[in-house]
Amino acid sequence: MDICGEKCINEKKVMETIKTIPRQENVGQMAEIFKALSDPTRLKIVLALLNQEHCVCDIAVICNQTDSAISHQLRILRTLKILKNRREGKIIYYSLDDDHVVSLIKMSLDHVRH
Repeated sequence: MDICGEKCINEKKVMETIKTIPRQENVGQMAEIFKALSDPTRLKIVLALLNQEHCVCDIAVICNQTDSAISHQLRILRTLKILKNRREGKIIYYSLDDDHVVSLIKMSLDHVRH
């Protein structure tokens, strides 16, 4: 079974662990990131941007979706600071926001390939 056969709480370990858990606000923000990445289309977008930036048109082709559908997903990912964008004339290019996002995605990919 996945439960203790007898109730036994190690108060010292419990208190040590409680001190290491981030504030509820941070836990909520982390959950939002994982929730966003749990959507297959959004995850595919992030994977497409792992090595190079792309514009909405490119991402739509890669994901086999309309520009409008991709734009909606990009807005969600940008709001959570998973992606950033830059404008070059009339074209907006998207890339991963920072090395933390890159690490998170690469570690997840390594984990599933293991």
